[in-house]
Amino acid sequence: MQYPTTGLTSDEAKRRLEKFGPNAVPETALHPLLRALSNFWAPVPWMLEAAILLELTLGKYVEAGIIAVLLAFNAILGFLQEGRAQATLAALKSRLALNASVRRDNVWAIIPAVGLVPGDIVKLSLGAVVPADVRLIEGEILLDQSLLTGESIPIEAGSGLQTYAGALVRRGEALAEVTATGASTKFGSTAQLVRTAHVESSQQKAVLLVVRNVAIFNGVLILMLVGYACILKLPLNEIIPLVLTAILGSIPVALPATFTLAAALGAQDLARQGVLPTRLSAVDEAASIDVLCADKTGTLTCNELKVSVVHPMTGFDESYVLGLAALASSDGGQDPVDVAIRLAAEHVVASDLPKLNKFVPFDSTTKMSEATVVDSSGSMVRVIKGAFAVVKSLTQPTSDNALGIANQLQAQGYRVLAIGMGPSSAIKLVGIIALSDPPREDSGKLIAQLRALGVQTVMITGDAPVTAGIVARAIGLDGKVFPDGPIPDNVRPEDFAVFAGILPEGKYNLVKAFQKSGHIVGMCGDGANDAPALRQAQMGIAVSTATDVAKSAAGIVLTRGGLSGIVASINEGRITFQRILTYTLNSLTNKIGKMFFFAIGLVITGHAIMTPTLMIISMLGGDLLGMSLTTDNVQPSGKPNSWRIGALTIAGIFMGVCEFVFCTIILVVGKFYLCFGVEKLQTLSFLVLVFGGQACTYLNRERQHLGSDLPSLWLIASSVVDLVIASTLARFGIAMAPLSLFVIGGIIMATVVFAFILDFAKVPIFNRLRIS
Repeated sequence: MQYPTTGLTSDEAKRRLEKFGPNAVPETALHPLLRALSNFWAPVPWMLEAAILLELTLGKYVEAGIIAVLLAFNAILGFLQEGRAQATLAALKSRLALNASVRRDNVWAIIPAVGLVPGDIVKLSLGAVVPADVRLIEGEILLDQSLLTGESIPIEAGSGLQTYAGALVRRGEALAEVTATGASTKFGSTAQLVRTAHVESSQQKAVLLVVRNVAIFNGVLILMLVGYACILKLPLNEIIPLVLTAILGSIPVALPATFTLAAALGAQDLARQGVLPTRLSAVDEAASIDVLCADKTGTLTCNELKVSVVHPMTGFDESYVLGLAALASSDGGQDPVDVAIRLAAEHVVASDLPKLNKFVPFDSTTKMSEATVVDSSGSMVRVIKGAFAVVKSLTQPTSDNALGIANQLQAQGYRVLAIGMGPSSAIKLVGIIALSDPPREDSGKLIAQLRALGVQTVMITGDAPVTAGIVARAIGLDGKVFPDGPIPDNVRPEDFAVFAGILPEGKYNLVKAFQKSGHIVGMCGDGANDAPALRQAQMGIAVSTATDVAKSAAGIVLTRGGLSGIVASINEGRITFQRILTYTLNSLTNKIGKMFFFAIGLVITGHAIMTPTLMIISMLGGDLLGMSLTTDNVQPSGKPNSWRIGALTIAGIFMGVCEFVFCTIILVVGKFYLCFGVEKLQTLSFLVLVFGGQACTYLNRERQHLGSDLPSLWLIASSVVDLVIASTLARFGIAMAPLSLFVIGGIIMATVVFAFILDFAKVPIFNRLRIS
C-alpha cells in the first residue's frame, strides 16, 4: 500500500494540539455540591423554607422537622434527576475510541485518541472505532455509522467519503485524514446538545403559576388583615399570631411531596406493565403529549436486516436460491447481509445443493462475494452474490424480466442482490434477493391507538426518504414526506408525517420546533443518535433494545419487547394528571376559602378565629387527605390533557367562596345563636374548616355528581382518620376549647347538607369551564 503522505511531524502535531485542543468532549458539569445546593434555590423550596422558619419561630420543632424532611426529599430527587444528563454523556463517551493508529514523523504509532489533531493520518481497520471526524483517502471499508445516523445497515465507504467519530469498521482497511476533533466533531456537537437539552415541565409551570396567583392574592389579603387589626387596635401579641396563622394557611406545604408521590405511584403502576420511568416528570408529561416523534430503525422497525423477497429465475425455486446465496455468504462474520441470508436459508430445505469447496469474502472493488462449489455432476462451478448490476453484467442474458423486477424492488426501498451460478464462461442468473428492516408487528397497532388517543405520530429517521416513506405507509402512518433540504424553524407536525435523512442535531431541532409551536412532544428512539432529542422531549422513551446512551437520556424505558408500553405510559400519565388536577383545584379551594374566612372572622369577632397551633393541626390533617388523592380512582381522559389555568382558577374561586359562605354561616350561628366566646369560636372555626374541607375534597374529585367514581380506600381511610382526630380533639378540649357532641354532630349534619347542595351547583359550572 502506498501512503499518500508521511503524516504530521511531532512538532506540528504539538502546535495543532495547542491550537485546537485535545480530541475529547470538554467537561462543563457543575460541581456536585453546587448541583445539590441549587435544588434549594427555587420557588417551591423557598415556600418550604419559609414554612420551616415560621414553625421554628413558633417553637414547633417537630413540624419544622417534618417540612425539612419533605424539602430534603425533593432536593435529593432533583439532584438524582439532574445527574441523568451526566450519565448520558458518560455513556456517549464510552462509545469513543481510546487509542488510534496514527502516522507521525513517517512512522506508524499507537497513541491515545485524545492526542489526535486535524491533519493527522490514521489507519482504520476491522473492529476499529473511528477516533475523530475523518475523510477517507485510500482503501475501502464497511462502515457502521449508527452512532450518528441510527441506521444499523453499514455502508460501503471509499476514498473521499466523510465519516464521523464513533463509527465502527466492520470490514476492510483504509487510511483517513482527520478533519475535526473534540467539540468540533459531529459527536462533540451531539454531546453538547445532550448537555444543554432541557425542557421545563408544563405541569410544574402551570401549578407554580397557580401558586403564584394565590400567593399574591393571599399577600394582599394578609396586608388588609393587618391593617384592619391595627384599626381595631389589637395588641401586638394578637396581631403576630394572626399574621403567622394566615401565612401558614397560604403556603402549600405538601405541594412538592404530593406531586412527587403522584408521579411515583404512577411510576410504580407502570413498572408492573413493563415500563421504567427514570424521570418522574416524564410520567406527568405523558398526560399532555399530543405529538410522538418516533425513530424508525430499532423503534418502529426490528433493527434487523431480513430477507423479505426471494424471486427465482425460471428453472429454480426459492429454497435453492437461498441455499446458493448462503454458500456465498460468510459464516460468523459481521456483515448483516450475510447474517440475514444464512438465517433465512436455515429455515428452508433445498435439494441437490452443490458442495462448498472455497469461499471468497466480499470484495469492495468487485462489489460481490463468491464461492467455488462442486455440483451434482462433479463439476467445479462458481456461485456469485453481489449488487444486481454487477452480477447481471457477468451472467448470460435471460428471458426473465430481471431488470424490471430489480428496479421495482429498489423503488420499494429494498436492498437488492443477485445470485449467479455456473462456470466462469457461462454464469446464469439464478435469482434475486431483496432485504429490508421490517416493521415491528405492533407498530401499526401503536399508530392506530395513538390516533384514537388524540396523539399524532411523526417518523424522524436518518434513513433515505424512499425507504422511510415505504415503512410509514406499511404501518398506517399517512402523510407527506419532507423533501430534501433544510428544515424551517416554523415547521409543524401537522405539515409532514415523515422526516428522513435526519442527523442527531436535526432530530433535536425538530423536537424544539414542535415545542415552539405549542405542542407537548414525546420522542421514542433506541440509538445514541436519538439522545439529544430524547432529553429535549417532555417524554423521552427508549425501547427495550435501546443502547445504554438512549436509555440514560430517556425519561421512560420500556423493559419489555414491543411498543405497548407507550400507550400504557400515556394512559397512566392521564390518570396521574387527573389526580394532580384534583389536588390543585382542592388546594385553590381551601386557600381561598380559608383566607376569606379569616378576614370575615376578624370582622365578626374582632379577634383571630384560628391560632397557629390550630392552623398547624388543620394543615397536617388536610395535607394527609390531599396526599391521599394521589391514590384516588380516576378515569383517564380520551384526549391529551392541558392546564387551563384561567378555568381552574375560576373553579377554585367558586368552590372556595362556597366553602367560605358555609363556614361563615356556622361561625355566625356560634357567635350570635350559641353565644360562644372567642376560644370556643376558634374551636368551632377549626372544625368547620376541617369538615368543610372534607366536603370540598369529595366534590372536587368528581367532575360530575357525587358517586360517579368510588374513592380509593386510602382516601376513605385518610378522611376517617382526619375526622376522628379533629372531633376527638374538639370534644376533649385538647389544644383547644372543648365542644359538646351536640355541636360537633350538628356541624357534621350541616356539612352533609352543604355537600349535596353544592354538588348540584358545581356540575354546570365545571361543565362550562371544561374541568376534566
